[in-house]
Formats: sequence, C-alpha cells, structure tokens
Amino acid sequence: MKVAVVILNYNGQSWLEKFLPSVVKHSDTAEIVVIDNASTDDSVNFLALRFPTVQVVLNKENYGFAGGYNEGLAQINCDVFVLLNSDIEVTENWLKPIVEFMIQHPKCAGAQPKILSYNEKTYFEHAGAAGGFIDRFGYPFCRGRVFDSVEKDEGQYDNNTEIFWASGACFFIRRDVFLKVGGFDAKYFAHMEEIDLCWRVKHMGMSFYCIPSSVVYHVGGGTLSYMSPKKTFLNFRNSLFTLHKNCRKNLVLLILLRLILDGIAGLKFMLEGNMKHTWSIIKSHFSYYSKLSELNSQRKVVLKSSTANNELFNKSIVWQYFIKGKKKYTQLLN
Repeated sequence: MKVAVVILNYNGQSWLEKFLPSVVKHSDTAEIVVIDNASTDDSVNFLALRFPTVQVVLNKENYGFAGGYNEGLAQINCDVFVLLNSDIEVTENWLKPIVEFMIQHPKCAGAQPKILSYNEKTYFEHAGAAGGFIDRFGYPFCRGRVFDSVEKDEGQYDNNTEIFWASGACFFIRRDVFLKVGGFDAKYFAHMEEIDLCWRVKHMGMSFYCIPSSVVYHVGGGTLSYMSPKKTFLNFRNSLFTLHKNCRKNLVLLILLRLILDGIAGLKFMLEGNMKHTWSIIKSHFSYYSKLSELNSQRKVVLKSSTANNELFNKSIVWQYFIKGKKKYTQLLN
C-alpha cells in the first residue's frame, strides 16, 4: 500500500518544529504531506527551509479541519491517508502494524493507534484513547476515556478491537473509501467530523479498528483548548448533526431527550460559573435547528444506501457516568 501521512496546519509552526522531526524519522515508508490552511505565520517558509522533502499543499483559505482536509486530500494520490494532528509525537514502527492489518482485512476501512498523552505518557489522551464509541443519544466516549475521566494505560486495552469511530487526531482511512463517502462534512468546521464520517462508512458495511501495537503521543488542545467555549459549541452542535444524519430510529424522540440532557449540561456549567459554555450549548441548538432542511436531505441519502445495522451503545453515557458513577469503559460493559 502507498501511504501518505498528511498533517493539516494553520499557524502551527511551533508544533511542526517540535513534532515533525519524529514523523520524518519514523515514517520512511510513507510520503509526508503538510496541508496548509492559509497560515498567516511563517509555517510555509519554515517547511521549505527545514523540511524540503515534505510536500506542501496550499489551501486558499482556512477551511477548518473538515474542509481543509477535503480540499488538500483531493490533490494527494495514495492508497491510505493517515491524517495526523500537528501536536502528535509518533514512535518507531507506528505505521506498519496498522497498514499490515488493513492489507489483511479488506473490510477494514480505517483504524487508529493507541493514543497516549504527551504530557503524561502513562495515561490515555482525551481525543481517541484506545478507540471511540457512541451512545444512543450521540454522546461519544472511548476505551480509556469517558467524559473527563482518563484512565492510566496498564495494557488493559492492548488487543486489536473493532471500534465505532477512529480519532481524527491520528486517523487511517483508505483513500477510495474516503472519496466514495464524500469526505468530511465541511459544515462541521472542526470536531466530531470523523465520527460522522465513520458512521457513514459503517452504513456501507465496513469497519474501523484500534491497533494498539501502534502508539502515538498527543498533546491535545493544540488548535482549540478543551476548555474553549467555541469547542463546546462545536461539540454539541456537531453531535446533533451526526445523530440527525445517521441514526436509524426514533430520531424525534432522541432529539427531544438530547434537548433535556444538553439543558442539564448547560445548567451544570452555569452552576460552576461557566456561563460562556452554557451560552455555547444554547447557540449549538439554534445552529442545529437552522440546518434541519439540509440535514434531512443528507439523512435520506445516508440511510437510503445503508447496508449495515450499526448498533450504538444502548445505554445513556450521561446516566451511567453521572448517576451510576461508572467512570471507566470496562465498567460500562457490566
């Protein structure tokens, strides 16, 4: 397989300077490409001077994560895209286990490695950990991370496992599958677009896996802080987008229940003095309602072509976590 490791950059010269050397060192079997989202810093000149072997694709403007990758990937020819955040340190032999698994399993559309924290290397990282899942209300969680509870890596998730979604922080996907499904939904801008894409691919009858023998270390929040109100807005809004487009049954009931659950989350933020996050949740719902016509059209296309029965985690993560006190993935299974 011809592999392209593709890093999306926007004013991230400092991240490239810190982490691109590890990518170059440990990715000698792959082409390395940086898609620049119209940076206003010196990223492009820096790449030309310091990393002349790295291919640079220039986008005309900042299209965000989703649109930026869509624009740039259209110019890259390979068999497998590896979408890699600029704030990730890769390790020796990180590509081989996943590429070999994908060669041996034609129905595997894509995968992710085990993602650990760069700052606390014995702990999983928030964005992906050991593979992603989603509950019936559209709330995502991971093996190794449920809401803000992050587990220590003690080898408990070191088996190859089929997952519902692979993390956009380090996202392997077959190029032909990415193009067939139409790439990312650009209106997401950033956050949860990989979950939507994975769900749409799963409707095609293909799967995603976590291959933990491949390990990377992620700083996290390198582009948008985990405590940013904008991130809260995008996460809540894009979660509603994803649920609306992909959920097969009881959509109206689920959205009504989400309104209640998101309202509780907003109240919690307000009681904690984080009114900006409460307002972000309110804005996320109005933004979702404004897109209903477009989402209904997308839903018809997605479900019309669906050949797979994609089972969600049939419990409420909110109830399991906040009421029953289950903070670990393994506890959710009981």
